[in-house]
Amino acid sequence: MRILGHGYPDVELRGARVLITGAGRGIGRASAELFAARGSRVVIADVDTAEAAAAAAAMGAESVELDVRSRGQWDAVVAELGAVDILVNNAGVMPAGAFLDEPDVVGQATMDINVWGLAHGMRAVAPGMIERGRGHIVNVASLAGKIPVPGLALYNASKFAAVGLSAATRLEFAPHGVSVSCVLPSAVRTRLSSGLALGHGMPTVDPEDVAAAIVRTCTTRRAETAVPGYLGPVDIALAAAPERAVRLFRRLIDGDRALHPADAEVRATYEAQVREIS
Repeated sequence: MRILGHGYPDVELRGARVLITGAGRGIGRASAELFAARGSRVVIADVDTAEAAAAAAAMGAESVELDVRSRGQWDAVVAELGAVDILVNNAGVMPAGAFLDEPDVVGQATMDINVWGLAHGMRAVAPGMIERGRGHIVNVASLAGKIPVPGLALYNASKFAAVGLSAATRLEFAPHGVSVSCVLPSAVRTRLSSGLALGHGMPTVDPEDVAAAIVRTCTTRRAETAVPGYLGPVDIALAAAPERAVRLFRRLIDGDRALHPADAEVRATYEAQVREIS
């Protein structure tokens, strides 16, 4: 244990068992590839077994079926795997549209996957980490967990919850040598943002950028990491700015873009997929 620095027992990436949810594609897959390249024993967990198996085969990893909404599935997966050194809670959905138009079942699925998925994962994995006196958990949230976005109301709610959940559990687990880090990406070029207008004043990153930040937390053990990093204090800046100035800024960058997709057909395809799992 370091006297100075983060104060947690080190977790060596080479040989570490790393369980990543939603790892069949996007941020999860990019993270799995990076951990595998560092010599970790990667387990790709996804509700889409075909994508998980293909991703695992491509990098010599293991794949398991996991619907993060099911505590029973979580317990079964962890019991089969044994010790998990690093958990990356990445699985998530991002439905977009007016709050009053969103079906209740879609909002419920958003909270179940984006919030309860994290809680179930930590409750399944953290006891073993605490018993061993070491471990690291990464919850992938979003800068939407700090900044409200019209058209993403319940997604916002889920990510604000993810940020708070991460902060509170970090305090609970720290005395036992287990760290909890929260990674907050800006808009990411993945299936979740399909059909929405990116750029035009909104910082946009690739899955590989977020994956690099996730792996980096295994060394820094920072409580929060924004991607890109310079957006870390943006919520403080927006809170301190006059509301009229914030409204003007939002108009300049088309802050309502989640309410009117750039490609309605592509977006509708993703929204239909979210409804299928609701």
